[in-house]
Amino acid sequence: MSRKYFGTDGVRGRVGISPITPEFALLLAQAAGRVLKRQTTDGEVGVFIAKDTRVSGYMLESAMQAGFLSAGVDVVLGGPLPTPAVAYLTRAQRLSAGVVISASHNPFYDNGIKFFSSQGTKLPDDIELQIEKEMDRGYACVDSAQLGKARRLDDASGRYVEFCKSTFPTDMDLRGLKIYVDAANGAAYHIAFDVYHELGASVVCEGNEPNGFNINEGVGATHTETLPERVKKAGCDVGIALDGDADRVIMADTERVYDGDQLLYVMARDRLARGKKIEGVVGTLMTNYAIEKKFGELGLNFFRAKVGDRYVLQLMKEKGLLLGGEGSGHIIVLDKQTTGDGIVSSLQVLAVMKRTHKSLAELLSEVHLSPQILINRRFAEGYKWDQDEVLQKRMAEVSEFLKGRGRILVRASGTEPLIRVMVESSDRDEAKKLAEEVAVIIPTR
Repeated sequence: MSRKYFGTDGVRGRVGISPITPEFALLLAQAAGRVLKRQTTDGEVGVFIAKDTRVSGYMLESAMQAGFLSAGVDVVLGGPLPTPAVAYLTRAQRLSAGVVISASHNPFYDNGIKFFSSQGTKLPDDIELQIEKEMDRGYACVDSAQLGKARRLDDASGRYVEFCKSTFPTDMDLRGLKIYVDAANGAAYHIAFDVYHELGASVVCEGNEPNGFNINEGVGATHTETLPERVKKAGCDVGIALDGDADRVIMADTERVYDGDQLLYVMARDRLARGKKIEGVVGTLMTNYAIEKKFGELGLNFFRAKVGDRYVLQLMKEKGLLLGGEGSGHIIVLDKQTTGDGIVSSLQVLAVMKRTHKSLAELLSEVHLSPQILINRRFAEGYKWDQDEVLQKRMAEVSEFLKGRGRILVRASGTEPLIRVMVESSDRDEAKKLAEEVAVIIPTR
């Protein structure tokens, strides 16, 4: 059964246009509340709600709160908090579910609503389907005697700061490191500085002055083109860029930017070097081929999930693995956190730097990413790329040609009428030529 509203990461869209309206948010919360109440034996349900720094967060937060209360569900409000903070605090407060009002790395005029289970993980598909089905019942308020109550969790941000610090080795600190932090004018604007500073680092912070409209605007994990320059100008040793809801992290030194694939490699290699049990790592279909080869050289199994942290986590659980992530900076360290957490992930990398007395450049000196050429082709209506025999034949030929030194990936976009053709090879010109040869086969509008 297909879902009407929930995508791979909750409900998301343009504010003011269905489904991101206060009316929808209220009905969604009511439906979720009724479904959650049916999961309990006593009908007692509590939900944690937090948001990022978008101006629309006030409106949607109020609507979600009203929806839950009118369904007889108690609400705990956390204010502006990172997405992973909601995962942690929902567990720590022994609540039934957590709600994050955020559109992650999107511009301020977008927003979204995503849920966490009582265990701090994304809601299972079947629960989301039940919520959608429940929404068809429409508006329904419980009797006044059954209405829920709301309270604010004092020092929610401070509790999360302490949690983040607890994931860093207790016998170490960050003294001697000068860290540049870009908080994307997002949910970690009042948290990231405190975490690194309280662990002993000297911290220079940018993107920590949100005004409701500047989240992700030229800053954060999706705008790292000038990150090395900014790290150098600030006189820092390392740079950390988070996205709007702080579940992603990209890092840099004064010369280069290091993506999620590379940071994942640093963590995995360090665990091996310390004799920790690690049988494999999960990446995605987009993980650079050079990273896959390096994991193989380390004797680690490498598995590719579909793009999206939801699928990475799903495959990690299937394989019984603790490390997984995406090049975009979603990194999941399951023995530290239940979901992608930009701050926690960065602390794992900083711990390696402190433990080995090496810079990011030194830790990644042996990793040379393969040039990756991506071509997006807007296809004609009704075109079935996976049934195009000419395309499939050429893909197979390119795959065989690149065997052992590169790869080709062709996939359909999940949100647009696009076919994405990606080719990796040690030779950029070769990769570009092969990608163009494959892409031109796809008929365009």
